[in-house]
Amino acid sequence: MTRARGVSRRTALFDELVDLLLGEGFAHLTLDDLAARLRCSKRTLYTLAGSKEQLVRAAVVHFFRAATERVEAAVTARTDPAQQVDAYLRAVATELSAASARFFDDVAAFPPAAEVYERNTRAAARRVQQLVDAGMVAGAFRPVHAGFVGDVVSATMVRIQQRKVAAGTALSDADAYAHLADLLLHGLAR
Repeated sequence: MTRARGVSRRTALFDELVDLLLGEGFAHLTLDDLAARLRCSKRTLYTLAGSKEQLVRAAVVHFFRAATERVEAAVTARTDPAQQVDAYLRAVATELSAASARFFDDVAAFPPAAEVYERNTRAAARRVQQLVDAGMVAGAFRPVHAGFVGDVVSATMVRIQQRKVAAGTALSDADAYAHLADLLLHGLAR
């Protein structure tokens, strides 16, 4: 197998794995289950990671890496600062909408995956703060304390990631991000 074909197969396998985990979660699945569902051998899975736990973590990293690329593409397609903030949060919502509640519950209960989600949540909060700062500099947003906005967005994102928003409101993570976009944009409007 050529190197390019091997990388392509590996990426495709991770994509299939991510789709499976997003739809069904992972706590209840064994490595045998995953191999059967992905129509590959356990040996093939061991080329991706040394254990089920490492495989799940790698799949969560793969999901967030691809999602981040798509979210950033949605932002760069806009030039208006308000549209960029809106595009960012709505793209996050779109990316997370593919994930089932069971997936998020499993992530929250599995520290290696929860750490990946938490790291991505912190990066997302920083990115929103950067977009808000740029929007204020451009005069598109009313003057606000960007640090405070960033802190509020970060705290909300962490509560979403920790499943506290879902528990308190019955909103999915994706819907919570969409509502956060609405709240933030109306609060920043001139």
